Amino acid sequence: MNTAPRTDAATLRQALHAEWTKLRTVPSTGWLLLTTIALTLGASALAAGVVKCPGSCDQDTTRLSLTGILPGQAAVAVLAVLMMTGEYSSGMIRITLTAVPRRATALAAKATVVTGVVMAAGTAAVLCSVLAARFILPGNGFTSAHGVLALSLGNGPTLRAAAGSVLYLALIALLSLGLATALRDSGASIAVVLGLLYIVPVLTGLGTLDPAWEHRLQRYGPTTAGLAIQATKDLKTLPIGPWQGLGVLAAWAAAALLAGGLLLRLRDA
Repeated sequence: MNTAPRTDAATLRQALHAEWTKLRTVPSTGWLLLTTIALTLGASALAAGVVKCPGSCDQDTTRLSLTGILPGQAAVAVLAVLMMTGEYSSGMIRITLTAVPRRATALAAKATVVTGVVMAAGTAAVLCSVLAARFILPGNGFTSAHGVLALSLGNGPTLRAAAGSVLYLALIALLSLGLATALRDSGASIAVVLGLLYIVPVLTGLGTLDPAWEHRLQRYGPTTAGLAIQATKDLKTLPIGPWQGLGVLAAWAAAALLAGGLLLRLRDA
């Protein structure tokens, strides 16, 4: 009577092991994860290094220390896309779906593995970024003498912003995986994902849109809403709250995975 659940669990374990083996044996995986860390840390350190106090003492230093998440997410998106589209280009998808006939299980295994590796790299990137800013900012005048506390993960809002940034990267990976499953082509998937992630912030940053539309894009764009999780100051003035914004990104990721999963089930390999 209980054989089916055990069989399903065994199938999932085998699928997870297979996906982990495939991911770790592809040379681009390590490079893309290292690129994620390097881009995040480099951009965050640069942002912390160019801002001076007095002059910009009202900066949200926590958010400033996590600036690198914006460029770093590109490497995460490419990694998640290639995890799926690489199998289509090589023809390995047929072997994968033969070994794991339940396509939802195959997609769930990919999603679980990519989430795990992205969260590991994201944690390293975020910790290094916050640590770098902690050392850089006091030299630029961000000290208690100017009413600025040192960055510390012991501070609740800073911890929330740091942990939320790691979750943000994981959700970007899931969004990218879902879109890649639907599109199946590497070039098209990367173009769509990066366009979705970067066009909305550019449009809202130009200040040329109608204010009502700009507000909507900031509230419902995957990047602009999701990165609200990094804010620790003036939360009432934000278009959307930190956790609500991350929830919007989670909805984008869920929708992409649902669409990708349905198309994976309906189409031939």
